[in-house]
Amino acid sequence: MAKIWCHPRPFSSQLLPGSRRVHGFRCCSKAPNDKNRETQTPRLLKVAVSGVTELLRLFSFTGGGRSISVDKDHRDDIPVSSIDDVLSTIKSDYEKAYFVTGLFTSAIYANDCTFEDPTIKFSGKELYSRNLGLLVPFFEDPSIQLKKIEKGISSETDFIVASWTLRTYLKLPWKPFIFIDGKTLYDLDEQFRIVRHVESWNVSAFEAIGQIFTPSFGRPAK
Repeated sequence: MAKIWCHPRPFSSQLLPGSRRVHGFRCCSKAPNDKNRETQTPRLLKVAVSGVTELLRLFSFTGGGRSISVDKDHRDDIPVSSIDDVLSTIKSDYEKAYFVTGLFTSAIYANDCTFEDPTIKFSGKELYSRNLGLLVPFFEDPSIQLKKIEKGISSETDFIVASWTLRTYLKLPWKPFIFIDGKTLYDLDEQFRIVRHVESWNVSAFEAIGQIFTPSFGRPAK
């Protein structure tokens, strides 16, 4: 009998974006008397994320960073016949620190896979690859540590949940330090391709953006 694994509440302060049900369970809820925040936050975040993106592009053109070609595996013949195959590949990508190196196995993702975190949402693994290519050159002394990875099965889909910690400085004049504990939910289709890649963080979206604009005065103890 297959084990039924309910996707838990990732963090109390910041859960999966939106108020909806995932795999038949409510994964988050918004505060009752918070209509102002609901209408204002997405607009403000969109402006903030766009500003950060343009800032990174500006520094990449002026020498603060450099464009790189993100290495990835485009093979379509990778043997993926079960959720265990996908879990093993994702685990291997974390061992390569894929988020801070750009080295990820794109063949396990559907071409139109949806990528989402508390600040942005888009579709297409090629766009995800380009976004990594923009970010990677700005990481300094980066690390992403996989703390836990689990598979789950619901009546709707198979899925995998990974818990991780990201630490990195950014190569910007004020040397901001980024520290985030997070979880990533990977939803799979019938061919065991990832069709949805959703991050949740232990900090709010505003706090995460705020880290980028906060100067670091000395490196924190490890």
